[in-house]
Amino acid sequence: MKNLTIILALVLGIFAASAIAKDNVLLDQTHAAKGIKCNSCHGTGERQAVPMLKCVQCHNTEKLALKTENLKPTNPHNNRHFATETDCAKCHHVHQKSENLCVSCHPRFDLVTP
Repeated sequence: MKNLTIILALVLGIFAASAIAKDNVLLDQTHAAKGIKCNSCHGTGERQAVPMLKCVQCHNTEKLALKTENLKPTNPHNNRHFATETDCAKCHHVHQKSENLCVSCHPRFDLVTP
């Protein structure tokens, strides 16, 4: 019985660790896993911050707004401040953990930000 308990604890620990690891994946890793090279967004010269105009070449803001229209308490991709044109980098950080910009003024907008 003791061995079964140890095995169960190890299995649950592995599943918990993989769930935590998935939450800690940065967007640069997600892009790289899809075969997108750094210079696709940053260009070949000196690495600069990527403007939203580059993001929308692949990520359609209108489609994102439709995809998230049922999020409660609000749709972060179609909001009263910027409609569908919120600068992606305000929430989605490619090389560091993303953050929920809305929650700084709206504590109840506890949205998960990939």
